Amino acid sequence: GLMESMNEIVMSILNSPRPVIVWVGPAGAKAASAGVFITMASDIAAMAPATNIGAAHPVQMGGVPIPSRPSGGEQKKEVREKDGQREQADEKKGEKIKPGADKPVQYAPEPDTMEQKITNDAAAYMRAITKTKKRNWQWAEESVTKSVSITSDEALRKKVIEYVAPDLNGLLSMIHGKKVEKLDRTYVLNTKDASVIKKEMSAFRKFLNFVAHPNIALIFLTLGVYGLIYEFSSPGIGFGVVFGGVCLILAFYSMHLLPVNTAGLVLVLLGVVLMAMDIIVSTYGILTIGGVASFIFGSLMLFDSPEKFLRVSFSVIFSLAAATLLFIVFVIGAILKSRRKKVATGRESLLGTVAVARNDFVNSQGMVFVHGELWKAETPGSGEVKTGEKLEITGIEGNLLKVKKASG
Repeated sequence: GLMESMNEIVMSILNSPRPVIVWVGPAGAKAASAGVFITMASDIAAMAPATNIGAAHPVQMGGVPIPSRPSGGEQKKEVREKDGQREQADEKKGEKIKPGADKPVQYAPEPDTMEQKITNDAAAYMRAITKTKKRNWQWAEESVTKSVSITSDEALRKKVIEYVAPDLNGLLSMIHGKKVEKLDRTYVLNTKDASVIKKEMSAFRKFLNFVAHPNIALIFLTLGVYGLIYEFSSPGIGFGVVFGGVCLILAFYSMHLLPVNTAGLVLVLLGVVLMAMDIIVSTYGILTIGGVASFIFGSLMLFDSPEKFLRVSFSVIFSLAAATLLFIVFVIGAILKSRRKKVATGRESLLGTVAVARNDFVNSQGMVFVHGELWKAETPGSGEVKTGEKLEITGIEGNLLKVKKASG
């Protein structure tokens, strides 16, 4: 989750006038990233069996995990040690090093100041929360700086949580009679016969939660591009623009909540454009191959995160790549092909068709029969025309057809 949203939730828990209990469950669930901070802020932390907690390292919105690097002093020390090993190796080879001789020394790059500030700030925040709740702050800090993750049993053993409970009713039985100190007050929990009241999210928030997923974001992005390409290739009542616009808005909303890699986004869009261009400008499939490759690589990079739940699944990527290729080839290809055809209605439909002379032409003019109608026709420079001869229509001037003798 976003740091700002996480901070609001953590502050609400810490300043709540009543004890707050966090249970990570059911089996198979996890508390990762912002979920670790929220769990650590609770007054009682519990997990179901077969769950895990950890991996709270900050992630940039650009999609790259903020690295946890050693300090500049440690880096320089490592370089000096390696440089000393090089000198010893040179001496073993019989090469003498003159005292004070200048040697090219390359120091490891200093960590980016902003990256280090974000990581240090998150680690300090986690440390402050866990110390306040008297939990294992060393492990909690490592979950931020090293992205460590542990199971529910390990969390209980390391004093990261207080209970392992299979369900909420079991947890309520375990914590009955427990004393909790909060905001200079002591609470004694009476939860033995407590009933669980579930407060579900509204339908709208469920939809937003559904949208904020890497797979869904990529699907909406692809559908949005489909809509725009369809509208531009076949202008109509605006269905393509409306459909594509709505899908793109939902996609960008989702990406606002996810660690998007800009390069991946550009590659995805470039892939679709290349596939569309191969329909307009025939390159014997070269642009199509490049477009499919660009789409796949871009999708893999789009949410480049160490956390699996923040990446697009391979099945979705390859399914969308295949669907995009089929959409471009069959739908857009058919639209563009129909636009290249000659007009099949009105007078323009007569151009290139064959008419039959109904009389002998006099002074290069006569009557022809075409599409069930009689037309006045003229054959400038085509010579003598007899009744029944086939003539090709080459032009129309008012109600006069320009014709010539049909070949073959």
